Amino acid sequence: MTGSAGGWQCTGIRWSGGGPAIGWYGRAERSSPLSCGQPLAFAARGERHCLGVRRAGKRTPCPAGRTVPGRAGSAQCPECARLDRSFSVAADTNAADPRPYRVYLAWFGPGMVKVGITAEERGPVRLLEQGAVTWAWLGRGPLMAARRTEELLRAALGVPDRIAYARKRAVRAGLPGEPERAREVAELHARAAGLAGWPESLERLGCEITDHAGPFGLAGLPVPARVVTELVPGAAVVGRLVGAAGPDLHFADGLVVDTRLLAGWELAAAPERAVTDAPLTDIAPPAEAGGQDGLF
Repeated sequence: MTGSAGGWQCTGIRWSGGGPAIGWYGRAERSSPLSCGQPLAFAARGERHCLGVRRAGKRTPCPAGRTVPGRAGSAQCPECARLDRSFSVAADTNAADPRPYRVYLAWFGPGMVKVGITAEERGPVRLLEQGAVTWAWLGRGPLMAARRTEELLRAALGVPDRIAYARKRAVRAGLPGEPERAREVAELHARAAGLAGWPESLERLGCEITDHAGPFGLAGLPVPARVVTELVPGAAVVGRLVGAAGPDLHFADGLVVDTRLLAGWELAAAPERAVTDAPLTDIAPPAEAGGQDGLF
């Protein structure tokens, strides 16, 4: 998993066709598919640079080519981040988006559920990107109706708008079985469907539950033990990939790599006999992994 010698920057993980790949940006954009069991050995080269702004399928480079801190959750400089958010559904600065939207219910672990929205044309990609293990659609309609429904259901169901990735990854190796996951989602779906106050322009959807344990490789996943906190020039990551969920890559030795920290770096093949020497921290047990980290 490396970029070519032509100055390809990693853009993090991409989910397409139900599977993960690592994205690259250089003379164009391309991706390298990932599969469970494959060995990965890469090292950071040079400095981490801003990836600019990607809109309508096209990426505009950062005009100043600014560097980005290694621990930042986004590979954007402040100026490009502001430009990105100036026309964003997530930031409520693109309320006129005419596309149909869907409201979803996503389950990440026991007691970890959220309600969100995504453009209908994206299908389940947003759920894969977030690491949703089990999920179901709730409704579909215009953007503002979907947004109002999202806010209504969050308040009525008592669920948050964000769940820290530290919490998600800490429980991933010890989740209850698929029937129990589906039951919890179905019960919440029924509660949501029974609420009054849904916008008339939003079509309610029946409960059809999808489980991502297969695409994520969760069966037999080792207990996450350590996570990379940043890359530094020359730092290597070496191991055998056994799973991928949301932005996280899981390795056979319990190492987890949040691919958002790879974005903006040029990655080269690690030297022969290299070992993981990127900065790491231990992953707290599930009971201690609460709160909101900086990389949600």
